[in-house]
Amino acid sequence: MWLLTAALSALGVGFAQASVFPLPEHGNVVGTLHAVTTHRDDTLLDIGRFYDLGYNQVTKANPGVNPWLPGQASKVVIPAQYILPPKPWTGIVVDIPARRIYFFPNNDHVVYTYPVGVFLPGWKENLTTTQIIAKFKMPAWNVPKNIHSWFKTKFHMDIPWYWPPGPENPMGELAMETGLSGIFIHGTYHPWGVGMRASQGCFQMFPENVAQLFPMVPVGTPVRIIDMPNLVGVHNGEVYLQSYKPMDTYHKGVPELQRAAMRIKDFMEVNHIHQEIDWSKVRRIVGEHNTVALPIGVNAPSYQTLAAALPAKPYAYAPYGPSANGAAVPAPLQLAKPSDREHLHVQVSLPDSKNQ
Repeated sequence: MWLLTAALSALGVGFAQASVFPLPEHGNVVGTLHAVTTHRDDTLLDIGRFYDLGYNQVTKANPGVNPWLPGQASKVVIPAQYILPPKPWTGIVVDIPARRIYFFPNNDHVVYTYPVGVFLPGWKENLTTTQIIAKFKMPAWNVPKNIHSWFKTKFHMDIPWYWPPGPENPMGELAMETGLSGIFIHGTYHPWGVGMRASQGCFQMFPENVAQLFPMVPVGTPVRIIDMPNLVGVHNGEVYLQSYKPMDTYHKGVPELQRAAMRIKDFMEVNHIHQEIDWSKVRRIVGEHNTVALPIGVNAPSYQTLAAALPAKPYAYAPYGPSANGAAVPAPLQLAKPSDREHLHVQVSLPDSKNQ
């Protein structure tokens, strides 16, 4: 039996429940905002990873906080609230500008969501529908000619044509192949690239996240790749907007604010919503791309007001440190409650066969 120790915490405790939410009976928003305070050795990347947030989310939601040295007792907002991608809610959906993957398992009224690394500038992924065609544990990587040439031209590096399975393989320890040529959803040996533009087309996940997702996804699972920089939702009767920085690759000609306004109006019309929108708030949200799902109705509170009102508890875990490339949970500090410590380590067991 092949074992991978996965870091799975609940919201404020471990990963498992931070990345899975019941589908809403009404509306299309899941999760909640909350906040923590830092200790002197924390980075935003450590905190973001612990709560299943990519670099783009945790840094944009905390403007003015140094990602590498936030300092002692800084307040950090955890933007773990998501407007779900447009239906159908089936299989895997990857939203490229959000740099997030969503998995809607069959016959389960839940959604799993994780951050991903996406393609570097100069590369592009097709917006299309495909499926998972194969799954691999401890994959090898035969480097495509275009990627080998790109490294040689850009960095004057003659990288190997073949990377054997192991801890130094760029594909990590688990990989799911899509029907798009050479495109995988996989782990990575550089986890701090998750939430960034860090690949030549593949979607890179934290090792602990792909360990959780891999056994749940059967071959044949549909995969839909979308471009939704501005997601519109409704929660408790209020219209929400969640804005990510758009990818220039897909958007030329139409101004971003105009695209967002059209999406809001279309959403409200389709869902028969009659609410007065604060368009100055929309303009600010679209301009900031702070990745937080925010209400946009007249008299809705600003992000600054919402963030200031969030109660914050100390973040109680050591930096990932030397184990960052694996799936180990950072050690709890004395600040962590004994009940929190008991739920940190979960083993994910996978069959011995190469594919599942």
